[in-house]
Amino acid sequence: MSLDALVDEWLPLPDVAERLGTDVGRVRRLLQEDKLLAVRQGERKILSVPARFLVPTADDGWEVVPSLQGTLVLLQDAGFSDDEAVAWLFTPDSSLESLGTGPERPSTPIDALRAGHKTEIRRRAQALAL
Repeated sequence: MSLDALVDEWLPLPDVAERLGTDVGRVRRLLQEDKLLAVRQGERKILSVPARFLVPTADDGWEVVPSLQGTLVLLQDAGFSDDEAVAWLFTPDSSLESLGTGPERPSTPIDALRAGHKTEIRRRAQALAL
């Protein structure tokens, strides 16, 4: 399945910077530090970040999903390319629906990370490396 079929919204780096209230240089540093992941998308192959890698904060701002970095490192250690890591994070997995108790159940690893289930997602990512 293509990344465009899995990821509902892509943000070019300037849009990520605007949402985070920073500059593109800082966004590039987040990418270099593996705190964020971007892949080349679209017809013009623009470096873009899945919008769901960002979450709203209590003060009406935005931040990178706090548990994303550790998960990205585990996926890299498992030999995943950037495209493969994004695909894994956005591929529906019905077994994740058992996590949590709220009305909105996670259906993908990124949804589970956004909902605070980092231990389970990292356990699954680590198992991929074995």
